[in-house]
Amino acid sequence: MSDDPAIGFLKADVARFCAGLDELAPAIRLRLLVQLRAALDEVTDAALDEGMAAAKAEGWGLRQIGGQVGLSHEKVRYRLAQSAGRGEPAGDPS
Repeated sequence: MSDDPAIGFLKADVARFCAGLDELAPAIRLRLLVQLRAALDEVTDAALDEGMAAAKAEGWGLRQIGGQVGLSHEKVRYRLAQSAGRGEPAGDPS
């Protein structure tokens, strides 16, 4: 998926964390997996919004940004407007 070795290391760390959950009761295991997913989504969504804002500031078009991140240009427009509307740096949670 990625040629960047840092991505491979992160993926391996997450896989080790998930493998360590195998012996837990299902309710605890599922709760921890949901929490992990939410934490990863929060961090990566914020970074994605910041990256899109940086690309827009450099003059990239919405379609160009969307092509790079796998979103429609309308979704890019919406996410950039949401970030700007909060008066925060793009992607920072309120």
